[in-house]
Amino acid sequence: MSDLKWFKSSYSDSTGGQCVEVAPTPATIHIRDSKDPDGPILDVRPDVFAAFITFAARA
Repeated sequence: MSDLKWFKSSYSDSTGGQCVEVAPTPATIHIRDSKDPDGPILDVRPDVFAAFITFAARA
């Protein structure tokens, strides 16, 4: 998965706080802890990720 292009939230800063990164592809959204780029990756379908983002925006 080294060919994935990872993106960090625009709310993240350079202080190393609690951040996640996503690497979208047409079939899968890959999610990881930005502090542990070699750690586990959560893979979800784009529709599932979109539903999560919609839910989180309302919270």
